[in-house]
This record gives sequence, C-alpha cells and structure tokens, in this order.
Amino acid sequence: MTEWWLWMYVAAMAGGVVLFSRWSADPRGVPRSEYRVAIAIPLWSGFWYLILALGAGTAEVAGHTLYWARYVDWAVSSPLLLVALMLTATHSLPGRCWGLTGALVGANLVVFLCGLAAELAANDTIRYTLFTIGVLALLGLYGLIWGPLRAHAHRQPEGIAAVYTEAALLLSVLWVGYPVFWMIGPAGVGLVSSATTSLLFVLLSILTKVGWSILDLGRLRALSARDQLTVV
Repeated sequence: MTEWWLWMYVAAMAGGVVLFSRWSADPRGVPRSEYRVAIAIPLWSGFWYLILALGAGTAEVAGHTLYWARYVDWAVSSPLLLVALMLTATHSLPGRCWGLTGALVGANLVVFLCGLAAELAANDTIRYTLFTIGVLALLGLYGLIWGPLRAHAHRQPEGIAAVYTEAALLLSVLWVGYPVFWMIGPAGVGLVSSATTSLLFVLLSILTKVGWSILDLGRLRALSARDQLTVV
C-alpha cells in the first residue's frame, strides 16, 4: 500500500511537470522564469519519490524508518517554493529581493536540518529540543513571509498583492502539516504508523508542490488575461 501511495505521488508530480510545461508554452504575460521554477519543483520531487517507490531512499535509524530521500527532496524543493513566492511578491517590481530570499532560504535550512537531525537522534531530549528549534525557525520564516516580503508585495497593484496574500496563506497553512505529521509519526510520539505518516506526507506534498503552484500561476495568468498584470 505504501508503494502505491508513492507511485501516486510520482504520477502527480509528472502531471504537474506536463501542466506547467504547457502553460509555459502560452505564458499569458507571466515570465517564463516563474514557469521554470514551477516545473523544477515537481521534477526534482518526483525523481526522489521515484527512488522511494523503487524501494530505495530509506534507512533504519533510532528504531524507525528514515526516508532520507524525502529530505533530499525537501532540501531543494522547499527553497524553490520560497523563490516562487518571492517572484510573486516582486512580480511587477523592477528588482528582486534576493537578500530577503536568502534569509528565507536560511531559515528554511534550519527547519530542514533540525528535522533531519531530530530523526537521527536516539535520545528523546535531544530529539524534541531539535524539533522545538525547528518549529521556532519555521515561525521565523513565517515572520519574513508576512513581514518584509508581504510589504514588498503590497508595493504592487492590488490584484497582484492579493495573489501574494493567497499564495502566502496557502503555503503557510500547508507547511504547518509537516511538523504536525512528523510529531504524530514514528519519529515523534508515534500516534500513527509509518505507513499512515507516509500517506499523509504524500497527500500534503502533492498539495504543496503542485497544488500551490497551480494556485499561484493560475491566479497570475488570470490577472494577465484581464490586462491587470504589468510584467517588467
């Protein structure tokens, strides 16, 4: 059953690559750089879940299965999602906030490393301390998304600012699921099995990697179609 979920994920990522590639052929005023980021996310993520579906990418650590391929996926796809959010926040502005994006990626790196280190830790005190640090880093990441990056977004026309707000809200809600599922799974308190945790991560990641990009790009394309989008 777990393998079936993984193959479903691979299929969803392949569908995302096809969809965003087709949209890129008819960009409707949205820069192709935004499509390239959207394509890269499911392409990278789908590859590593293909590794999992083929029976690799795991290791037995601290009494549970560590899906290390999932962390390799997150190491690249999560920063790309933040880059995509930044591109929406600065869509019609003359420059990009690469310094702020670096801070976002840095905070995300702390979240990622704390999650991985916590899974590797055999001592419960160390594990939950690392988990807490990761959650605090995630809160700091939210502070950047809803603080300075949102301020940049609201320098743009009202329609684009609204797209940013929707995209930032959806990403923020979806990302809450990762620490929650981690905590209730075998690496945390063990309320649900490894198979159930795998399913939850698969569904959540489909929404995050493909569903979120459909919302983000789809809303920008709709604005462009109504001649409300100015591309610099």
